[in-house]
Amino acid sequence: MRKNVFFSFVIKAWSALVSFLIVPITLKCLGEYNNAVWLTISSMLIWIDNFDIGFGNGLRNKLAANLAHGDTKRAQETVSTTVVMLILIIIPAAALLITLACQADVYHFFNFNPAIVDNLRMVLTIAIVLVSSTFILKFIGNVYLGLQLPAVNNLLVTAGQTLALLGTIAVYLSGSHSLALIAAVNTGSPLVVWLAAYPYTFIRKYPQLKPKITLFRRDIVAELFNLGVKFFLIQIFGGLIFFTSSILISKLLRPEDVNPYQLAYKYMSIALLVFTIISIPYWSATTDAFERKDYEWIRKSRREMNKVLLVIVGMLIAMVAVSPLFYKLWLPQTEFVIPLSLTILIAIYMATIIASLSYSYFLNGMGALNLQIVCTVCAAIAFIPLTYLATRLHPSLLSIVAVMILVNLPGLIVNRIQFGKIISGTAEGLWKCC
Repeated sequence: MRKNVFFSFVIKAWSALVSFLIVPITLKCLGEYNNAVWLTISSMLIWIDNFDIGFGNGLRNKLAANLAHGDTKRAQETVSTTVVMLILIIIPAAALLITLACQADVYHFFNFNPAIVDNLRMVLTIAIVLVSSTFILKFIGNVYLGLQLPAVNNLLVTAGQTLALLGTIAVYLSGSHSLALIAAVNTGSPLVVWLAAYPYTFIRKYPQLKPKITLFRRDIVAELFNLGVKFFLIQIFGGLIFFTSSILISKLLRPEDVNPYQLAYKYMSIALLVFTIISIPYWSATTDAFERKDYEWIRKSRREMNKVLLVIVGMLIAMVAVSPLFYKLWLPQTEFVIPLSLTILIAIYMATIIASLSYSYFLNGMGALNLQIVCTVCAAIAFIPLTYLATRLHPSLLSIVAVMILVNLPGLIVNRIQFGKIISGTAEGLWKCC
């Protein structure tokens, strides 16, 4: 875990630098309006990328459990079954999304001006095709997570981001302002990296885990689905808030308002990134410990996590304090302003999400997902009507972020209570692991 945390910090530090460098270049390339369009589409693509019915995270947990018991054959069957199911899921889903992109009034849906945004249907089609292809191959990352090697997964993701940065620079230097090219570069770069990672992973490094269609097992589908569909519901409804927030800002306020929201969100996400680097190894390690009934290790790790949370809160406070200077250095020529009040509220939102995730990673490792599903679904259902009401009373970005904080607070409280009940042995009913 220590090795993976260390190398993940190095890799993610570069990843953070890349993600911040690409923003001003994309802004210069597209202009503020089209950049807001791309940010809105990107948030939708992230949501689509999670549309695996939880098979990815199911693979991660089951693979860790198989290897904890030394069952390599079952592990290979689990990998093979996951790949087949991902293919069966994405082909009809991609076909449906492409049909909608080509036939529906996408300009009205996103509230984009057709006089400014050219070829929106083509942009969406390119993005959907490339993201769908990546959707299948990113199971390789879940394999490394199941092997308790999150640093390798981070390296592959960061390599894709770096390639996207180089591609964006190339588009900018060419003098092109094409939204379609930016979409192709950003969605195609991760695909190239996963394609390169496949032979290294399954031919050279872990041939005993290489997926084969002949190793597809229906009984494993049931195992993965029973666990995976729970992860899927959490991913989809959790991502729904992030996805719809940009669309709601575009429709209820103005498309241009997506820029300050998304950029302040990206800045404050540095704290989430740092927390994820430190905490993500605990997920699969908790699965291993839980399978071995090593509850003392889980208690000790929770105490370590509390110390991490204190550091992260201090980091968020410091980031808010220096945010005006950071924005000036990062985005020196932009016309829009990112208010300090918006940065403060997004920092509070990040603190809420991070605190909740600090329990979720342990609960995920133990397979305790039922209550997380209830809280996430309720938050997603409440978010849109509450946002409409809040923006009617006070039409601003602050209202939308305040609702995001409000709907996520119950999940934090429930996660904390459930973890305590499971570790103390007093969990009953919905509070149990499964």
